Amino acid sequence: MSNMKAVQLVSTRIPYSGSAFAELVLWRLPQPIKGSAHGFKYRLAYIVRGECVLRYDNEAGKGDHRHVGPVESAYTFTTPERLIADFQRDIERWNDENSDA
Repeated sequence: MSNMKAVQLVSTRIPYSGSAFAELVLWRLPQPIKGSAHGFKYRLAYIVRGECVLRYDNEAGKGDHRHVGPVESAYTFTTPERLIADFQRDIERWNDENSDA
């Protein structure tokens, strides 16, 4: 396992409108990064009018967490599929709550 290299699983940009898009980056790692108990590194961001309004990531040392606006909270990672589904659900919620944005 120590000879295994990181493998990028997802790297995509999804347009939602002329002023909003999501960027998803997900890697499978040979071993967990500090603060995470799983072998994935990820950064999922939803950008609206040039501002990051929603982000999921597992920055080394901080572990799995998400940002909704200025508020940071813990996130329980289970699978890459669940991560993306949770992120998409939060985008839908943000869009519903900010329909005037």
